[in-house]
Amino acid sequence: MSERSPQSIRAEALEALLIEKGFLKAEDVDDVIARYSERVGPLNGAQVVARAWTDKRFRDDLLRDGSAAVSPYQFEGGQVEKLVVVANTPAIHNVVVCTLCSCYPWALLGLPPKWYKDPEYRSRIVREPRKVISEMGFEVAAGKSIKVWDSSAEIRYLVLPEPPENLLQYDENELPGLVSRDGMIGVAER
Repeated sequence: MSERSPQSIRAEALEALLIEKGFLKAEDVDDVIARYSERVGPLNGAQVVARAWTDKRFRDDLLRDGSAAVSPYQFEGGQVEKLVVVANTPAIHNVVVCTLCSCYPWALLGLPPKWYKDPEYRSRIVREPRKVISEMGFEVAAGKSIKVWDSSAEIRYLVLPEPPENLLQYDENELPGLVSRDGMIGVAER
């Protein structure tokens, strides 16, 4: 959406300095990034979504109290202490933002994408959600209303995308592969 932020530039400079001085190894940084992008995060959320698609009781529990429903998983990474899950339906499409900073359920979605933290996304998604979502590559059906949820330090949101129409054609192990981090934020179909 916009050029690199001053914070991003400072973080890269600090990382380079710490590596140069021997306080940190590049592999350690790569391991942390891999941890939050592969072992903590989007796959966890995708597994939760896939289970909700195939297990009505779990889906109902998830929508009633997201934190309690995911607690047995003991996900690493946190930020799900007060998790609210909102389901997309044929009539409503949900999208999540944190207008103040970048509050986000790390344990389920991994590292927040750069665009999620971008002031442009944070302000525009509230004012013109259909247009922003379209610019990101997904067209919400014209007849569908869009509800924007504002995450905060107290409440984190997760979008439960609609299941594919041909859900029964998939093996349960294939279903998480149909779910993207962007779908669980609401800027993609699933």
